[in-house]
Amino acid sequence: MTATQIIELQKRVGTTPDGFWGPKSTDACQRHLRSLMPKTNPWPNSNQSSIRAFYGPPGESNLTNLDVTGLGVLYLGKTVKTIRCHKLVAESLHRVLSEIARSSSSEVLTKYAGCFNLRPMRGGTSLSTHSWGIAIDLDPGNNGNRVHWPCQAKMPIEVMESFSREGWLSAGAFWSRDSMHFQATR
Repeated sequence: MTATQIIELQKRVGTTPDGFWGPKSTDACQRHLRSLMPKTNPWPNSNQSSIRAFYGPPGESNLTNLDVTGLGVLYLGKTVKTIRCHKLVAESLHRVLSEIARSSSSEVLTKYAGCFNLRPMRGGTSLSTHSWGIAIDLDPGNNGNRVHWPCQAKMPIEVMESFSREGWLSAGAFWSRDSMHFQATR
């Protein structure tokens, strides 16, 4: 991002617009996104025990096929008709993707990179939230795991706001990297 773009983002999240993204800007962004979340967040905490208690066991037993026909979701350039996700997040995820499809940031949907994937977290032994089908990745080419947001990664704040309105966490804003990743935890 350019200094001018950072200033605009800082204005949007309610912090001093100085063109430098540091801890104060990060805190303001997190407060901004949390302010958009439902007062009673429907999702569990992000620790493994809370996720298991809320969603049940990882794997395919609680998955459903979410119809995303007409939303412009593409995987490697091919139209995606359904996304395998946990049945408890399906309606929420559809609302988010529908909102993004109607926005000026809809191009991120053309770079869908997955939802359900039974695997450990990168570099760890704990299961990824993808193992429950409660996480989705969008536009990894511009928002890689070790690429910091917003200075290098390019996930639009509008996409993060759409997920926040449904209570989902945006990795880029909450752990400054992996901004392709969104998960239905608080």
